[in-house]
Amino acid sequence: MADRSLRGMRLGTQSLQSEEGVEFSPRKKSMYRTADGKTFEVTFSAEAEVPEVWESPKTGQEGVLLASDGNPVQTTAVETKVPRSHWDMLLERRTRPELEELLQERLDYLRARKGQQKIGA
Repeated sequence: MADRSLRGMRLGTQSLQSEEGVEFSPRKKSMYRTADGKTFEVTFSAEAEVPEVWESPKTGQEGVLLASDGNPVQTTAVETKVPRSHWDMLLERRTRPELEELLQERLDYLRARKGQQKIGA
């Protein structure tokens, strides 16, 4: 008999929880425009840093953030530090001739060691 009372309910499709007493976090809406002129809205947390570009959920095109007046937001270019390579760091400590001399010494050492291994083998 209890089986009959559950027949009308579809399991997994409806939540038994209500939103009563739930306090949502503060939110803000941001408007974006794609290259073809279509706009779409995205809701973010009030504390979130809003990205300058966002992909449209309908078209998949990239949209640019719009200011409250409808114009694209002008961003200030942040100077990023270019990563230094190992070679760059070596050149900060030694001159190129010094590095070439060290390389030659190491090659001579490795070649001599390799020659000794052939004799002993």
